[in-house]
Amino acid sequence: MRLLSSLFIFTALVASATASEVTIARVFSGWRDAESFKRISEYFTGKENTGGDNVLRTHPDHRAGFYFLVRATNPGAPASIKISVDVITPTDNKPKTYSFSADLKTGANVLNIGLTANDWPDAKANPVAWKIELIAADGHVLTGEKSYLWENNNAK
Repeated sequence: MRLLSSLFIFTALVASATASEVTIARVFSGWRDAESFKRISEYFTGKENTGGDNVLRTHPDHRAGFYFLVRATNPGAPASIKISVDVITPTDNKPKTYSFSADLKTGANVLNIGLTANDWPDAKANPVAWKIELIAADGHVLTGEKSYLWENNNAK
């Protein structure tokens, strides 16, 4: 009986720990032209309006590029994180790693992660494989997502 109650407590602890984890709901990717980011308010203010989304770019002054739109959920407290994006391009068989910093708010988050300027010059190209990780301030990986080819091509 004691073993059974210990097992129940352990199961409850594991369930509560996983219920509070950051998760990635989905990742969309594709080329975006600079104009796709312009909103009406920018014509009046001259400043980019991100609508509350995190827009992160390898070259902040260049908007056009290949983007990963990451929808993540954070059931815990707001946190500053690092984002690691590993990509194998059509022109190189070795992964390139890009790092970003962002703040995750509690609840739903949208991360628009762009490889811009010389980091992705061809609007018609798509990555061969990719991996994205959201990393806590202490360095542990909160969650991640990878493409099918990353998983099955040993691109690690």
